[in-house]
Amino acid sequence: MAEAGTSTPDEGRVVALFTTAGAAAQWLGFSREALAEFDAPGIRFVQGLRAFLGTVTTFALIWMYGVDGGWSSVLEDGLTKLFMAPLVLIVAGPLVITGFILYAPKDLRPGLRQNLRFPLMTVGAYLGLPLAGLGAAAGVWWLIITYVAPWKFGLIVGPLLALLLSFWLVGGLLWLAVFVFLASGVVARTAFNTGVVHPTLPAVFTAIVVWTLNLVSLGDGLPNGPLSIKIAALLGGPLSVTAISAWELRFLRTRYGVRVRGPRTGHTAE
Repeated sequence: MAEAGTSTPDEGRVVALFTTAGAAAQWLGFSREALAEFDAPGIRFVQGLRAFLGTVTTFALIWMYGVDGGWSSVLEDGLTKLFMAPLVLIVAGPLVITGFILYAPKDLRPGLRQNLRFPLMTVGAYLGLPLAGLGAAAGVWWLIITYVAPWKFGLIVGPLLALLLSFWLVGGLLWLAVFVFLASGVVARTAFNTGVVHPTLPAVFTAIVVWTLNLVSLGDGLPNGPLSIKIAALLGGPLSVTAISAWELRFLRTRYGVRVRGPRTGHTAE
Protein backbone atom coordinates (compact mmCIF):
# COMPACT_ATOMS: atom_id res chain seq x y z
CA MET A 1 0.00 0.00 0.00
CA ALA A 2 1.37 3.39 -0.97
CA GLU A 3 2.04 5.74 1.92
CA ALA A 4 0.16 9.01 2.23
CA GLY A 5 1.75 11.75 0.20
CA THR A 6 3.52 9.33 -2.16
CA SER A 7 2.45 8.49 -5.70
CA THR A 8 2.18 5.05 -7.25
CA PRO A 9 3.96 4.16 -10.50
CA ASP A 10 0.60 4.24 -12.32
CA GLU A 11 -0.08 7.76 -11.05
CA GLY A 12 3.40 8.78 -12.16
CA ARG A 13 2.71 7.51 -15.68
CA VAL A 14 -0.56 9.45 -15.84
CA VAL A 15 1.21 12.61 -14.65
CA ALA A 16 3.96 12.07 -17.23
CA LEU A 17 1.32 11.59 -19.94
CA PHE A 18 -0.28 14.95 -19.20
CA THR A 19 2.92 16.89 -18.49
CA THR A 20 4.72 15.81 -21.66
CA ALA A 21 1.66 16.43 -23.81
CA GLY A 22 1.16 19.79 -22.09
CA ALA A 23 4.80 20.75 -22.61
CA ALA A 24 4.58 19.88 -26.31
CA ALA A 25 1.36 21.90 -26.63
CA GLN A 26 2.82 24.90 -24.80
CA TRP A 27 5.83 24.88 -27.12
CA LEU A 28 3.45 25.80 -29.94
CA GLY A 29 2.95 29.16 -28.22
CA PHE A 30 6.60 30.19 -28.60
CA SER A 31 5.56 33.60 -29.98
CA ARG A 32 4.67 34.70 -26.44
CA GLU A 33 8.39 34.97 -25.69
CA ALA A 34 9.11 36.75 -28.97
CA LEU A 35 6.34 39.26 -28.20
CA ALA A 36 7.18 39.69 -24.52
CA GLU A 37 8.18 43.31 -25.14
CA PHE A 38 4.60 44.08 -26.21
CA ASP A 39 3.01 42.10 -23.42
CA ALA A 40 1.17 43.97 -20.70
CA PRO A 41 -0.89 42.84 -17.69
CA GLY A 42 -3.69 45.14 -18.85
CA ILE A 43 -4.24 43.21 -22.08
CA ARG A 44 -4.21 39.84 -20.33
CA PHE A 45 -6.58 41.13 -17.63
CA VAL A 46 -9.12 42.45 -20.14
CA GLN A 47 -8.95 39.25 -22.20
CA GLY A 48 -9.39 37.13 -19.09
CA LEU A 49 -12.22 39.33 -17.82
CA ARG A 50 -14.02 39.04 -21.15
CA ALA A 51 -13.67 35.25 -21.12
CA PHE A 52 -14.92 35.07 -17.50
CA LEU A 53 -17.89 37.40 -18.05
CA GLY A 54 -18.74 35.66 -21.32
CA THR A 55 -18.78 32.27 -19.60
CA VAL A 56 -20.85 33.51 -16.67
CA THR A 57 -23.32 35.26 -18.98
CA THR A 58 -23.67 32.19 -21.19
CA PHE A 59 -24.38 29.90 -18.24
CA ALA A 60 -26.80 32.44 -16.74
CA LEU A 61 -28.80 32.71 -19.98
CA ILE A 62 -28.93 28.94 -20.39
CA TRP A 63 -29.91 28.51 -16.74
CA MET A 64 -32.75 31.01 -17.10
CA TYR A 65 -34.07 30.09 -20.55
CA GLY A 66 -32.70 26.60 -21.21
CA VAL A 67 -31.27 25.32 -24.47
CA ASP A 68 -32.26 22.60 -26.90
CA GLY A 69 -30.42 19.42 -26.00
CA GLY A 70 -29.65 20.48 -22.42
CA TRP A 71 -26.23 20.96 -20.87
CA SER A 72 -24.74 18.12 -22.92
CA SER A 73 -25.46 20.18 -26.03
CA VAL A 74 -23.67 23.16 -24.47
CA LEU A 75 -20.60 21.02 -23.69
CA GLU A 76 -20.60 19.51 -27.18
CA ASP A 77 -20.88 22.96 -28.76
CA GLY A 78 -17.99 24.26 -26.66
CA LEU A 79 -15.72 21.34 -27.56
CA THR A 80 -16.68 21.65 -31.22
CA LYS A 81 -15.69 25.31 -31.26
CA LEU A 82 -12.43 24.53 -29.44
CA PHE A 83 -11.32 22.15 -32.19
CA MET A 84 -12.96 24.15 -34.99
CA ALA A 85 -11.13 27.39 -34.18
CA PRO A 86 -7.69 26.11 -35.29
CA LEU A 87 -9.20 24.67 -38.47
CA VAL A 88 -10.85 28.00 -39.26
CA LEU A 89 -7.51 29.68 -38.61
CA ILE A 90 -5.79 27.31 -41.02
CA VAL A 91 -8.41 27.86 -43.74
CA ALA A 92 -8.82 31.61 -43.27
CA GLY A 93 -5.20 32.24 -42.34
CA PRO A 94 -3.71 32.47 -45.84
CA LEU A 95 -6.42 34.92 -46.90
CA VAL A 96 -6.01 37.12 -43.82
CA ILE A 97 -2.21 37.13 -43.98
CA THR A 98 -2.22 37.83 -47.72
CA GLY A 99 -4.57 40.76 -47.20
CA PHE A 100 -2.50 41.99 -44.25
CA ILE A 101 0.73 41.92 -46.26
CA LEU A 102 -0.86 43.59 -49.29
CA TYR A 103 -2.25 46.30 -47.00
CA ALA A 104 1.24 47.02 -45.65
CA PRO A 105 3.57 49.45 -47.45
CA LYS A 106 5.69 47.84 -50.15
CA ASP A 107 8.96 48.38 -48.31
CA LEU A 108 7.70 46.36 -45.32
CA ARG A 109 6.31 43.39 -47.26
CA PRO A 110 9.61 41.45 -47.65
CA GLY A 111 10.16 41.44 -43.89
CA LEU A 112 6.61 40.26 -43.24
CA ARG A 113 6.93 37.47 -45.79
CA GLN A 114 10.27 36.42 -44.30
CA ASN A 115 8.66 35.76 -40.91
CA LEU A 116 5.88 33.60 -42.37
CA ARG A 117 8.02 30.55 -41.66
CA PHE A 118 7.05 30.73 -37.98
CA PRO A 119 3.27 30.38 -38.48
CA LEU A 120 3.92 27.73 -41.14
CA MET A 121 6.13 25.83 -38.70
CA THR A 122 3.38 26.01 -36.07
CA VAL A 123 0.73 24.73 -38.49
CA GLY A 124 3.08 21.93 -39.53
CA ALA A 125 3.67 20.87 -35.93
CA TYR A 126 -0.02 21.15 -34.97
CA LEU A 127 -1.12 18.99 -37.89
CA GLY A 128 2.00 16.92 -38.46
CA LEU A 129 2.44 15.51 -34.96
CA PRO A 130 -1.10 14.07 -34.71
CA LEU A 131 -0.94 12.74 -38.29
CA ALA A 132 2.43 11.13 -37.64
CA GLY A 133 1.11 9.66 -34.40
CA LEU A 134 -1.98 8.26 -36.09
CA GLY A 135 0.20 6.82 -38.85
CA ALA A 136 2.43 5.14 -36.26
CA ALA A 137 -0.65 3.83 -34.43
CA ALA A 138 -2.02 2.39 -37.67
CA GLY A 139 1.34 0.72 -38.29
CA VAL A 140 1.39 -0.82 -34.80
CA TRP A 141 -2.19 -2.03 -35.21
CA TRP A 142 -1.31 -3.59 -38.58
CA LEU A 143 1.68 -5.28 -36.96
CA ILE A 144 -0.50 -6.71 -34.21
CA ILE A 145 -3.16 -7.99 -36.62
CA THR A 146 -0.74 -9.37 -39.23
CA TYR A 147 2.05 -10.89 -37.20
CA VAL A 148 1.25 -10.95 -33.50
CA ALA A 149 -2.43 -11.94 -33.37
CA PRO A 150 -1.89 -15.17 -35.36
CA TRP A 151 0.65 -16.09 -32.60
CA LYS A 152 3.50 -16.41 -35.05
CA PHE A 153 5.81 -15.67 -32.14
CA GLY A 154 4.49 -18.60 -30.12
CA LEU A 155 1.70 -19.11 -27.62
CA ILE A 156 3.63 -17.39 -24.82
CA VAL A 157 5.61 -14.64 -26.50
CA GLY A 158 2.78 -13.76 -28.93
CA PRO A 159 0.12 -12.81 -26.36
CA LEU A 160 2.66 -10.95 -24.22
CA LEU A 161 3.91 -9.00 -27.24
CA ALA A 162 0.35 -8.22 -28.31
CA LEU A 163 -0.46 -7.00 -24.79
CA LEU A 164 2.68 -4.81 -24.69
CA LEU A 165 2.05 -3.28 -28.13
CA SER A 166 -1.62 -2.68 -27.29
CA PHE A 167 -0.61 -0.92 -24.08
CA TRP A 168 1.73 1.43 -25.94
CA LEU A 169 -0.86 1.93 -28.66
CA VAL A 170 -3.55 3.03 -26.19
CA GLY A 171 -1.07 5.20 -24.30
CA GLY A 172 0.09 6.89 -27.49
CA LEU A 173 -3.48 7.62 -28.60
CA LEU A 174 -4.30 9.07 -25.17
CA TRP A 175 -1.19 11.27 -25.38
CA LEU A 176 -2.27 12.50 -28.82
CA ALA A 177 -5.78 13.26 -27.54
CA VAL A 178 -4.40 15.32 -24.64
CA PHE A 179 -1.96 17.09 -26.95
CA VAL A 180 -4.61 18.01 -29.53
CA PHE A 181 -6.98 19.24 -26.80
CA LEU A 182 -4.35 21.48 -25.15
CA ALA A 183 -2.66 22.54 -28.40
CA SER A 184 -5.98 23.64 -29.89
CA GLY A 185 -6.35 26.21 -27.15
CA VAL A 186 -2.73 27.37 -27.48
CA VAL A 187 -2.78 27.88 -31.25
CA ALA A 188 -6.17 29.57 -31.06
CA ARG A 189 -4.91 32.05 -28.45
CA THR A 190 -1.67 32.81 -30.30
CA ALA A 191 -3.26 32.64 -33.79
CA PHE A 192 -0.56 30.16 -34.83
CA ASN A 193 2.19 32.58 -33.76
CA THR A 194 1.27 35.13 -36.41
CA GLY A 195 2.40 37.79 -33.93
CA VAL A 196 5.97 37.00 -34.99
CA VAL A 197 5.02 38.28 -38.45
CA HIS A 198 3.58 41.47 -36.94
CA PRO A 199 2.44 42.22 -33.36
CA THR A 200 -0.96 43.50 -34.54
CA LEU A 201 -1.76 40.44 -36.65
CA PRO A 202 -3.13 38.24 -33.81
CA ALA A 203 -5.70 40.90 -32.88
CA VAL A 204 -6.82 41.18 -36.51
CA PHE A 205 -6.83 37.40 -36.79
CA THR A 206 -8.88 36.91 -33.64
CA ALA A 207 -11.61 39.32 -34.71
CA ILE A 208 -11.96 37.70 -38.13
CA VAL A 209 -11.90 34.13 -36.79
CA VAL A 210 -14.52 34.75 -34.11
CA TRP A 211 -16.95 36.13 -36.69
CA THR A 212 -16.17 33.25 -39.05
CA LEU A 213 -16.79 30.74 -36.26
CA ASN A 214 -20.06 32.47 -35.48
CA LEU A 215 -21.17 32.14 -39.09
CA VAL A 216 -20.07 28.50 -39.31
CA SER A 217 -21.95 27.53 -36.14
CA LEU A 218 -24.83 29.96 -36.65
CA GLY A 219 -27.60 29.24 -34.17
CA ASP A 220 -25.86 26.32 -32.42
CA GLY A 221 -26.10 26.33 -28.65
CA LEU A 222 -28.28 29.44 -28.45
CA PRO A 223 -30.52 29.68 -25.38
CA ASN A 224 -34.27 29.57 -25.67
CA GLY A 225 -36.21 32.71 -24.90
CA PRO A 226 -37.15 36.00 -26.57
CA LEU A 227 -35.57 37.02 -29.86
CA SER A 228 -33.61 39.79 -28.12
CA ILE A 229 -31.94 37.20 -25.85
CA LYS A 230 -30.98 35.03 -28.84
CA ILE A 231 -29.54 38.02 -30.70
CA ALA A 232 -27.57 39.07 -27.63
CA ALA A 233 -26.20 35.53 -27.21
CA LEU A 234 -25.35 35.31 -30.90
CA LEU A 235 -23.61 38.67 -31.25
CA GLY A 236 -22.35 39.26 -27.72
CA GLY A 237 -19.24 37.10 -28.07
CA PRO A 238 -18.03 38.36 -31.47
CA LEU A 239 -18.76 42.00 -30.63
CA SER A 240 -16.92 41.82 -27.30
CA VAL A 241 -13.92 40.06 -28.88
CA THR A 242 -13.86 42.62 -31.69
CA ALA A 243 -13.98 45.46 -29.17
CA ILE A 244 -11.05 43.98 -27.21
CA SER A 245 -9.10 43.44 -30.45
CA ALA A 246 -9.68 47.08 -31.41
CA TRP A 247 -8.59 48.19 -27.92
CA GLU A 248 -5.47 45.99 -28.19
CA LEU A 249 -4.59 47.58 -31.55
CA ARG A 250 -5.03 51.03 -30.00
CA PHE A 251 -2.92 49.99 -27.00
CA LEU A 252 -0.08 48.81 -29.27
CA ARG A 253 -0.28 52.06 -31.22
CA THR A 254 -0.37 54.45 -28.28
CA ARG A 255 1.94 52.53 -25.91
CA TYR A 256 4.52 51.13 -28.34
CA GLY A 257 3.98 53.04 -31.56
CA VAL A 258 3.14 49.84 -33.46
CA ARG A 259 0.58 50.35 -36.23
CA VAL A 260 -1.09 47.90 -38.58
CA ARG A 261 0.61 49.51 -41.60
CA GLY A 262 3.84 50.28 -39.75
CA PRO A 263 6.98 48.29 -38.92
CA ARG A 264 6.72 45.49 -36.36
CA THR A 265 8.86 47.48 -33.91
CA GLY A 266 7.79 50.86 -32.65
CA HIS A 267 8.73 53.06 -29.72
CA THR A 268 7.72 52.94 -26.10
CA ALA A 269 5.61 55.91 -25.13
CA GLU A 270 7.12 57.98 -22.39
